[in-house]
Amino acid sequence: MKIFDVSQKRVHIFVKGKVQGVYFRQGMKDVAEKKNVTGWVRNLQDKRVEAILEGKDNDVNSVIEWSHMGPPSAIVDYVEIINENYTDEFSKFEILI
Repeated sequence: MKIFDVSQKRVHIFVKGKVQGVYFRQGMKDVAEKKNVTGWVRNLQDKRVEAILEGKDNDVNSVIEWSHMGPPSAIVDYVEIINENYTDEFSKFEILI
């Protein structure tokens, strides 16, 4: 059984608005990598963006904060955040297709 530092966090987020075709995924990847956050981001058919973020609490919160604005050409209407159990299953942050 793995025991994780309580400062580690995992969230599953869904971002709604004008978030596809505006470099949202690449922007999130850049921020996540800068903050040492692992996981993935992808576009959904319903025009939302979905992501799983894992890392230190403050670093994950920084990526969540960025996702409320996104890149300059994005218009974020709503961010749904679901807290999950930290699993340490990722070694990097990826854009899924």
